[in-house]
Amino acid sequence: MKKIVIAIDGYSSCGKSTLAKGLAAALSYAYIDSGAMYRAVTLYLLQHNIDPADEEAVESALPYITIHFENIGLGNHTFLNGEDVEEAIRQMEVSENVSQVSVISAVRRAMVKQQKAMGRRKSIVMDGRDIGTVVFPEAELKIFLTADPEVRAERRYKELVEKGVDVAMEAVRRNLAERDRIDSMRSDSPLRQAEDAIVLDNTHLTHEEQLEKAIQLAEAALLQTTNQSVSL
Repeated sequence: MKKIVIAIDGYSSCGKSTLAKGLAAALSYAYIDSGAMYRAVTLYLLQHNIDPADEEAVESALPYITIHFENIGLGNHTFLNGEDVEEAIRQMEVSENVSQVSVISAVRRAMVKQQKAMGRRKSIVMDGRDIGTVVFPEAELKIFLTADPEVRAERRYKELVEKGVDVAMEAVRRNLAERDRIDSMRSDSPLRQAEDAIVLDNTHLTHEEQLEKAIQLAEAALLQTTNQSVSL
């Protein structure tokens, strides 16, 4: 079988990362969390007291930001300048600022450049908001993940509580709604469904059920790609 690139896009707290990780593991592919990259940039700015509204200052900081991923234990961890920041980038302070940072064109160009470099060797699953439209428009399989907004808020709230974060449910609702608005309305690489993406609504699906559907889609894409290669 030929190797392919799988792009998973969708709204906040749809479970994109969970699905992408599971699919990558099932296919023995590498998993790249593009959202974590923007979170890592946001964390760096917060740590260095750089105002996300000051785009010139943000752009000046980008050459000093290096991001990579490592599999540690059972999970994929994000490293910012050599430091494991997987837990830090999931905190509410980062969540409340990441959409503002991710709309900055210079930030998106820098991250897309890194992401494209990661994808040249194929055999990857990458999730985000513009993977199938901007980063890998030629991806052999594009999945657009969605779910009911209230279900997404409940999932996010539960995730934060389990991590010991003291947060109100209403704050989570507002945060997700604002992130959806910013992501969809930004001028540079807005969140949208690619024309050839397959919509997967997981509102009423378990993790196992959505993974099984994704595996079926991946197997079909792999078979189609291999057959096309043979016919050429």
